[in-house]
Amino acid sequence: MVHGIHHVTAIAGDPQTNLEFYAGVLGMRLVKRSVNQDAPGTYHFFYADAEGHPGTDLTFFPWPHADRGRKGAGQIVEVALAVPPGSLAHWHERLLAHGVRPGPVEWRFGESALPFEDPDGISVALVESEGALQRPFTPWATGPVPAAYQVRGLHSVRLWQRRLAPSARLLTEVLGFEAQGQEDGWHRFGVEGGGSGCYLDIREVPGAPPGSWGPGVIHHVAWRVRDDAEQRQVRTRVEVAGCRPTPVIDRFWFKSVYFQEPGGVIYELATDGPGFAVDEELDRLGERLVLPPWLEPHRARIEAALPPVTLRWGVGRT
Repeated sequence: MVHGIHHVTAIAGDPQTNLEFYAGVLGMRLVKRSVNQDAPGTYHFFYADAEGHPGTDLTFFPWPHADRGRKGAGQIVEVALAVPPGSLAHWHERLLAHGVRPGPVEWRFGESALPFEDPDGISVALVESEGALQRPFTPWATGPVPAAYQVRGLHSVRLWQRRLAPSARLLTEVLGFEAQGQEDGWHRFGVEGGGSGCYLDIREVPGAPPGSWGPGVIHHVAWRVRDDAEQRQVRTRVEVAGCRPTPVIDRFWFKSVYFQEPGGVIYELATDGPGFAVDEELDRLGERLVLPPWLEPHRARIEAALPPVTLRWGVGRT
């Protein structure tokens, strides 16, 4: 079984706009500035808490020249971020001050949520969660958001599926989730009893068209596995269930296995380690472009292809 969300990866447009919104407005620390290892001409930004704990990491591929994506069936349509109880009023004012118009506060499965769209149209929600206070979390001391209000990690993801049953079976019979109720058309599933960082919600949309890739959509969700051995075990379970997982891929900061669940959403199994500090000092994370060793020989060509970006918040210092 898996142990909750490891990270979520989405597609952005302009990289500078993405940096300024997630580091500058939401105050998440850029813990790794790298490239898409499968297409090194594109950045890969990783935002998390100050130490990049597994489960706090929201990542982006900026595709500045691509057509905007379309949300549809077989996609993750929203990512929710956990914030401390009592902090939504602060966040409402902060978002308005930065030109973002959040929607009305919603009551979701007993928790308050503030939905909004990021500059590329990605649906994001901030969820007040008591459970978030119990999660491993290190505040970004020099970030632009006071520590008392900082995003404490990924809370949940929401999916649209044409058929609920096949996706639900994979979650409950293979990955270790359990059904935890229904509300307003959403079916909630939780792993390890549920809690912040361990939720997935599905809405069944039988007639919805499929989504398409591009800025403004979420690419995949990665589930936590503790180590290589557990990753192999879960990979075998996924394969026996009829999915077609990739071989283990070394991403240097974690190891990954990818597969499509029955409804078409891309899932990843990602190991908790070795972590983002394996190749940078903890207090310097995100300050420079970092490449995995096998891409270092191509650094000059890669850097020449990437648009320059700057940060205004001292980047990564804790």
